[in-house]
Amino acid sequence: MHPKIHSHLYTALFIFALILSTTLGVSEGQARAKYSFKIGSLAPEGSIWITQFRAFAKEVTEKTDGEVGFRIYPGGIMGDDQAMYRKIRVGQLHGGGFTMSGIADIVPDFRIMAIPFLFNSYAEIDHVRKGLRPMFEERFANKGLRFLAFTEVGFVYAMSKARISTFAELKATKNWTPSGDRLSTGFLKTAGITPIQLSLPDVLSSLQTGMIDTVYNSLYGSIVLQWFTSIKYINTVPSGYAYGTILLDDKFFNKLPKNYQEIVNQTARKYFPPLIAKTRTTNAESKTVLEEKGISFLEPEAAMTEKLSSYQQEVINNSIGKLFSVEAYDKMAQLLKEHRSGAAE
Repeated sequence: MHPKIHSHLYTALFIFALILSTTLGVSEGQARAKYSFKIGSLAPEGSIWITQFRAFAKEVTEKTDGEVGFRIYPGGIMGDDQAMYRKIRVGQLHGGGFTMSGIADIVPDFRIMAIPFLFNSYAEIDHVRKGLRPMFEERFANKGLRFLAFTEVGFVYAMSKARISTFAELKATKNWTPSGDRLSTGFLKTAGITPIQLSLPDVLSSLQTGMIDTVYNSLYGSIVLQWFTSIKYINTVPSGYAYGTILLDDKFFNKLPKNYQEIVNQTARKYFPPLIAKTRTTNAESKTVLEEKGISFLEPEAAMTEKLSSYQQEVINNSIGKLFSVEAYDKMAQLLKEHRSGAAE
């Protein structure tokens, strides 16, 4: 394992709580910034998402001679996704890092890539994401939000306290889904499983008390959120793909001089696409860390994966026109077909 990655992951494991309890410092140039963005996020301090955003913010501040600054509130300090959105609407925040499940009720089509068992590879994801971005930018702009960048959690896996290798074993557990995530909740209900909906900050304590015993996350996500401390097994077949976005309040962004707007956009293009690559690398490295911590990786029976996958089309049929538009689904399906047929450039 690369020593820097190894060090970073262990830092997240052992001093995560300490980091969150410390007072957040003001970024360089923030105190004198003429245009000061207040940015919220559920991502914890010390995670690669916050670290990369701080690097982006620092460069923007330097390039604007200190006139554009960012104060970052990580770890859910400003509440969950819905709370952060409400604070943007009333001017208490000027942007945030949002999960798909938390912002999809504002722009329903943004959940289109989260259909369970949709993607087989990151190459497919990259092609579809690129093709859908203009649509997402337009949808968020209609809500007064500037789509600054995609973020990625990665492929998500079932993580549990008990061994799960069959559908019957999965059904017997207490499954979690994110509050407001109507797509994953609908999928589990279609499969005959009644999930327990909880906001992200409530998951760890609920695992500890036994309120839930099966959760879904990326490998790195289970480390930075400390869920790994309350699970014993991770299935090796991903059940879906998790992602998000960085959004800015368009009204506040438009107060910037045009040259400062371009600096923000250019710097975002420099820092955030590489963040996706870093996330994938860190997810891969996280497997070793989790194994060292005693987590067992289980290959589920093929019949379990086949049974779960068989519910996908029913969920899609029930969701079109309700959870996402026909236009968004058709565009996504065409892009996926294009990549799989080899027609993509």
